[in-house]
Amino acid sequence: MSGLRYVYAVCRPFGTPLQAQLTGVAGIPPHLLRHQDLVAVVSTVPAADFGEEALQTHLQDPVWLAATARAHQGVIDALTTVTTPLPLRLATVCEDDSLVRTMIETHGDAFRHALDRLEGRVEWGVKVYTEPAPAAEPGAGSAPGEAFARSLHERLAGRAEDCRVHALQPGPAPGPAARNVLDAAYLVPRAHSEEFVELVDCMRAEEPGVRVELTGPWAAYSFTGEEQPR
Repeated sequence: MSGLRYVYAVCRPFGTPLQAQLTGVAGIPPHLLRHQDLVAVVSTVPAADFGEEALQTHLQDPVWLAATARAHQGVIDALTTVTTPLPLRLATVCEDDSLVRTMIETHGDAFRHALDRLEGRVEWGVKVYTEPAPAAEPGAGSAPGEAFARSLHERLAGRAEDCRVHALQPGPAPGPAARNVLDAAYLVPRAHSEEFVELVDCMRAEEPGVRVELTGPWAAYSFTGEEQPR
């Protein structure tokens, strides 16, 4: 096949076929490339758009980047329904099938270790925003929303196998004066997800002055390790 190989994820072999209508980056359906005991999920994409120079230009275009990220995520979401994928970084591109196989051989031990660790587990994301509040009195302690965020994180971390607290970023909030006080990801066994969601709902109901956003279950992007190829 001509063209470059866009690589979405690496996973163990699985027997369930991908959705027949699934399309990936650039509107091109993904396919499976098996090598040794692993499978790379790839699309064949045009070099005119995904060659090194063209790709660097596209990555500076927010519209192109958002569309590519949505397509990438769509493939990962489809994989998550049939197996445990190890998502690779957005815009991981190899020249041909041979170099995809070389990537698997080079990073195979790291891929296998990560897949063993993530098997049967999913990622849940939690963000907490404070509602607008009157100015604090001089000498007052932290805002109630911040104390709630700490308590929520401690409880959720206790139910998760691992967690990551991300740098706070501006995002959707309940009002212009609201502040993001927690942005965290939690690695949870799929079988325990219902209990995890119930805990979030229970604690959310106890603190009406904040907004808690729960997203997931996702493939475990935040827990894939640092040894993936760029």
